[in-house]
Amino acid sequence: MKEFLYDNRIYYNPIEFTMAHIGGTWKIPILLCLRNGSVRYGDLKKAIPHISDKMLFTQLRELEDKGMLTKQAFTEKPPRVEYQLTEKARKALPIIDQLTAYGISLMKEAGIN
Repeated sequence: MKEFLYDNRIYYNPIEFTMAHIGGTWKIPILLCLRNGSVRYGDLKKAIPHISDKMLFTQLRELEDKGMLTKQAFTEKPPRVEYQLTEKARKALPIIDQLTAYGISLMKEAGIN
């Protein structure tokens, strides 16, 4: 496959392009937390152990910029923000499930419980 340029970055294959959207340590856990509907920022923070506020904010912004989620701010007191998956992200969920199953099988082969 021929390389292609998108958003000022060269990609060499479609998998690399996909991983730019969902790859990394925190993006998939965020997407999985949102799979059942909108979630508030604080609830995301509680649901994903070990993620810092800065990293959560950065990953949410990146997912939003890639069109994987939407952010809705409510003008109430106290203010609240909710995040929700887009259709683009929903299409990734079956792939994430397959990657999870494959990862579990690799872990079993390696003797990891």
